Amino acid sequence: MRFSTVKLMFAVSLCVGSMTVQAQIRAAVPQYPDYPTETPDHFVAPTDSFDYVKRIAEIPMRDGVKLYTVILIPKTTAGVPVSRAPILLTRTPYNATELTSHAESSHLASVLQGYDNAVDVIVEGGYIRVVQDVRGKYESEGDYVMNRPLHGPLNPTPVDDSTDAWDTIDWLSKHIPESNGKVGIIGISYDGYLPLMALVNPHPALKVSVPMNPMVDGWRGDDWFHNGAFRQINLAYMLEQVVTRRNEAKWFTSNYDDYDMFMRAGSAGNLARQRGLDQSGFWRKVAEHPGYDSFWRLQAVDKILARQALTVPTMLVHSLWDAEDIYGDIAVYKAIKPNDSNNDKVFLVMGPWHHGGGIDEGSNLGEIHFGSDTSLYFRQEILRPFLDHYLKDDAPKLTIAPVNAFETGTNKWRSLNAWPAGCVSGCTIKPAQLHLVAGQQASFDRSMADGYEEYVSDPAKPVPYRARPIPPFGYDENKGQSWPRWLVDDQREASGRTDVLTYSTQPLTAPIKISGESVANIVASTSGTDSDWVVKVIDVYPDEVASQPRMGGYQLMIASDIFRGRYREGFETARPIAANTPLTYRFALPTANHVFLPGHRIMVQIQSSWFPLYDRNPQTFVANIFWANPEDYRKATQRIFYGVKQDSFIELPVVETVK
Repeated sequence: MRFSTVKLMFAVSLCVGSMTVQAQIRAAVPQYPDYPTETPDHFVAPTDSFDYVKRIAEIPMRDGVKLYTVILIPKTTAGVPVSRAPILLTRTPYNATELTSHAESSHLASVLQGYDNAVDVIVEGGYIRVVQDVRGKYESEGDYVMNRPLHGPLNPTPVDDSTDAWDTIDWLSKHIPESNGKVGIIGISYDGYLPLMALVNPHPALKVSVPMNPMVDGWRGDDWFHNGAFRQINLAYMLEQVVTRRNEAKWFTSNYDDYDMFMRAGSAGNLARQRGLDQSGFWRKVAEHPGYDSFWRLQAVDKILARQALTVPTMLVHSLWDAEDIYGDIAVYKAIKPNDSNNDKVFLVMGPWHHGGGIDEGSNLGEIHFGSDTSLYFRQEILRPFLDHYLKDDAPKLTIAPVNAFETGTNKWRSLNAWPAGCVSGCTIKPAQLHLVAGQQASFDRSMADGYEEYVSDPAKPVPYRARPIPPFGYDENKGQSWPRWLVDDQREASGRTDVLTYSTQPLTAPIKISGESVANIVASTSGTDSDWVVKVIDVYPDEVASQPRMGGYQLMIASDIFRGRYREGFETARPIAANTPLTYRFALPTANHVFLPGHRIMVQIQSSWFPLYDRNPQTFVANIFWANPEDYRKATQRIFYGVKQDSFIELPVVETVK
């Protein structure tokens, strides 16, 4: 059969000579008759029964670029047809279509289920929901730049995230007839950074901004670095977010345990190269700017907003156990609160949540239980009254305090006038020094004897940031990806290692409350010429907890961070450390609002690696750790000093009652 067919085709080709192969086949093989398709040219879904109307707009920016925008308008609120409804906007690089299509449903509440949508607030409040792709992502036109800087030295174009917000709000306030023309902007993480950028030269129709867990300063303490130590766990995010418009490229794992994958790669720069990240303009910028130079300083949103007149009421939402952006919102609060002369524009909420946990279920975080759904309380008793007051025509009276802070340990919400503050009145915050003393003890009394404790830090066996095996970065609990809650992991795994020093008080006989930032003041030496210092303040539960047996002896991190020693003399320029020389390292830990209860102990842990969350310090000074060679990684003997001459302590913001 095959031979006969070949002969036939060859004969036909000889006859027609110049005919194309396609034409030859048509001439030799009879065609099927036309058979009409069963697919319509354009399907229109009937939506008469839906309780909302969906519109798609391509909103033009001042440079002609159009941004894809999804508009969801409820048909009724409390049975009344919607008119003069306020608009709640989120601008996002995470796919506006997906964020507004969580379910195939005729009900708006189902459609909005999921990330970045405070569904109960939006639906019960009768808000028009608008979600927009930022320029260069998904369906929006233009070029994408990570956290696009403001027009200026880092951005020669006339457009940025502040101008795009202005142009979007201008269009929305004029082109949605069902609205009252008032716009609020809300978002989490990257989507939380964008409400901050909308505060730069804000549009008159912007009446309120709610940045939740925003990206603010990528070098000081948010996504990319903490005090100079690179958060290499975010390489996967970098790749997926920046190398394609629609996030089609995916980071691949090569080991069940992320610890093994990062170790075998060597340096963070080498792993980035292996995964193709060197093709990304953003990664190249990060690798070229390991220090806190103008590239990072000019983008720091807290510094930008400190120079702006404050006209838009803003609610900053902070998670006390935020594994991604634990620095930013508190930094912004400190920057803009001085401009709030009447104490009526800047609001702060602090909840016992993971990153974005304010819109999640909030009765617990891992093994830590709070006695109520703290997130529901936030949304119903704080967020919704705030939005309603500023966005609705009837402007219900605002009764919430300037600061609403959940107090962990006692598990109570506190209404405060400012932050940090231990109470509304009748108390003060007095820094108390928790000294590290002989025998790996911690005491509020300074040691009169000088000495040190030491350990060997080996880059070949760095301290894991959580118990191994460490699953890949992710949010799917079904795959073991419990990344959002790792900050409440039990720290006993680390306290048993020989390369982690542990200092502990005796069991407390009275409660100790801290409100604000603790400050590490560590006198340390290294036998190398560079070093990282990780400091953790931990609440150690009693040996037995009757109501929760699993919590017996639990070691709960309350505040913790890392400092890269090469920046001890200044964040911009790295300098080698003098070997075997006691030096002081002083740096702030994330804010806390916590009560150490009687029977508990306060523990301090110190180590020199936190892997693979942060890249390994080779402990030999090199120009750029991203490109450290295998021979640069060397063991070092680390000493932590105590006593009269060289006092190591943690400065705790202790709340005291005014007598």
